[in-house]
Amino acid sequence: MSRIFLAGDVMTGRGVDQILRHPSLPAIQEPVIRDARAYVALAEAVNGPIPGQVGDTYVWGDALEELDRVAPAARVVNLETSVTRSDEAWPKGINYRMHPANVGCLTAARFDVCGLANNHILDYGYAGLVETMETLTHAGLKVVGAGRDQEEAFRPARIPLGDGRGLVVFAIGSETAGIPACWATSATRPGVALLQDLSEATAVAILDRVARAKGPGDLLVATVHWGSNWGYAVPREYVRFAHWLIDGGVDLVHGHSSHHPRPIEVYADRLILYGCGDFIHDYEGIGGYEEFRNDIVLMYFAALGSAGDLVDLRMMPMQVKRMRLHRASSEDAAWLARLLTQLSTPFGTRVRLADDGIGTLLLEQDPRGSTES
Repeated sequence: MSRIFLAGDVMTGRGVDQILRHPSLPAIQEPVIRDARAYVALAEAVNGPIPGQVGDTYVWGDALEELDRVAPAARVVNLETSVTRSDEAWPKGINYRMHPANVGCLTAARFDVCGLANNHILDYGYAGLVETMETLTHAGLKVVGAGRDQEEAFRPARIPLGDGRGLVVFAIGSETAGIPACWATSATRPGVALLQDLSEATAVAILDRVARAKGPGDLLVATVHWGSNWGYAVPREYVRFAHWLIDGGVDLVHGHSSHHPRPIEVYADRLILYGCGDFIHDYEGIGGYEEFRNDIVLMYFAALGSAGDLVDLRMMPMQVKRMRLHRASSEDAAWLARLLTQLSTPFGTRVRLADDGIGTLLLEQDPRGSTES
């Protein structure tokens, strides 16, 4: 059995970057806010003062203790910010950038793989993308889902799990998550591993690309950036696409893009996370979507058997407060368990709060099965 840590969007740019030791220049080109420090001020107005020039471990807070406690065999996240000195912002309205000198913020959490197939990784152009990849790689992080050309963007990463086995991870993105079509990589152009559509033919083509990277005994994870920022519904085409990936050999579908968790399914004994929500962000204090409680985020710990089947899924709720992760209250953990059960029941699963005193959530399969498959 191998336990894998997964999380949704890690957004260490903009306001988060401003509290780190080496902030980028604060000027941003948003329609309303023109200084990234304004996001720090918004967070402080809600939850109190935030220290400046914080160390690399600050933003992770209690999550580091939980990672040490569980000790997963591999750690996979979606990194939704560029890591660059470039000032050439792509004219798209919202741009995320973390200074390369702050890369220690990512290595402090000891991530193994960062998925880059998302709608912020080219926020500072092709030069910004290349610098991002070089910075992360030099820091010892594996990157997937973007590249200097198509071959590199679709190339999976492999993390050793012991006994000659490995975790093979590839990342893909969809225009449904706001990725500009022109960001798609080609044989001669840098960019992201962008899906043409969510058809069965596209799923087969993707699997044909990555199949040769999976060796005997390896586990295969698809990390997928898709869907809207807000809302709990999962379109039927997403369900079909996830099932096609699993039918083709994927052992776990790691979905993200929404700012809050979405339903969870177990299909053919394989785990599908339709939306993991955010993990690190600077949205504290921004109003408008309070009912989604995107201050409550999740750490996902999936235990996979040797054949890729799901043994169990444990989740730990955290709360973003003063741009730092804190263990969620028992009331918030219970609320999230009820919400995930409501969302996931049509998919044949439910979530309960464990009796462990620390707020762990456990996934259970409903014997009545799924009505969404």
